[in-house]
Amino acid sequence: MANRNKIAQQSKKTSTSPHTKKTGQFRVIGGKWKGRKLRFIEVEGLRPSLDRIRETLFNWLQNEVHGARCLDLFAGSGAIGIEALSRGAAKTSFVELNRKAFHQLEENLGLVNADNAHVVHGDAFEFITSNQQPFDIIFLDPPFHKGITQKVIEQLAEAEWLKPETLIYIEVEQGLELNIPENWSELKDKKAGQLQYKLFAVS
Repeated sequence: MANRNKIAQQSKKTSTSPHTKKTGQFRVIGGKWKGRKLRFIEVEGLRPSLDRIRETLFNWLQNEVHGARCLDLFAGSGAIGIEALSRGAAKTSFVELNRKAFHQLEENLGLVNADNAHVVHGDAFEFITSNQQPFDIIFLDPPFHKGITQKVIEQLAEAEWLKPETLIYIEVEQGLELNIPENWSELKDKKAGQLQYKLFAVS
């Protein structure tokens, strides 16, 4: 009994250690990987888009995502970009700054054998500056309450590689006012709980 108690105490210490990697789980909701459950690292500002939001988003994109080149700019868990690949996107580029989240994303893409994914460990703003290739669909889901979204919209609008007819999805905290470029037409707008999400097309 003493040994068993000792083992239980050691296990408890291990699980509560600040060095323990805390993980959560999300599932792919459509396409070839439908129902597949994948892990994400629980770090500040990282939250996979809810199932119902991703379902709505990809209903909006159902005629656009197949064969598209996608960019998941604040990838986090990669839930949106992986969903796009599952539903037939030709390629998705993922950009994630947090190293732990980046490595978990790489692991998840390996688990589903996503050979048409490109993962970048780096800053989203630096990626916008250095990137040369155009994308058909861009997903923007930056950390909330950090003042990031408006800055990234402005930088994207200046990017030479942002082409007409690009679709841009933005997910932000509800009530956040955004100044949208004149040549971005709002196609969809919806709210859920404490957040809002919108779809734009560049003209």
